[in-house]
Amino acid sequence: MKSATKYLSFNTPGRVGFVNITESVEKIVAESRVQEGFCLVNAMHITASVFINDDESGLHEDYARWLEQLAPFDASAARYAHNRTGEDNADAHLKRQLMGREVVVAITKGRLDFGPWERIFYGEFDGRRPKRVLVKVIGE
Repeated sequence: MKSATKYLSFNTPGRVGFVNITESVEKIVAESRVQEGFCLVNAMHITASVFINDDESGLHEDYARWLEQLAPFDASAARYAHNRTGEDNADAHLKRQLMGREVVVAITKGRLDFGPWERIFYGEFDGRRPKRVLVKVIGE
């Protein structure tokens, strides 16, 4: 069995943003030379997410608006108990929980085996500082 581990780094300019990381993950899969297996892509921060969906700007706007409605940013401790610790990012933790921590994609014939329109995204909910994503490829 072969395996490869790589890390992608991000520092988004805004507090919230979505980055298509599909090409970076595809490159790691190709370099691994795994022909049949799996690729795990995992956000390594509790205020960031990795998810699969369509790369369509309107959908990304919808996500941002929907997440803000469900867990609005509020730096005060009045809305979120977590902010009593001196943090101001309770909303980012909740948004991450909704969007998920990781994805696993099958590798078939050396390539990510996606459905139509599927792409891998890094979702940031408390940006403007360095964060990492783990990419782990396992297979034959």
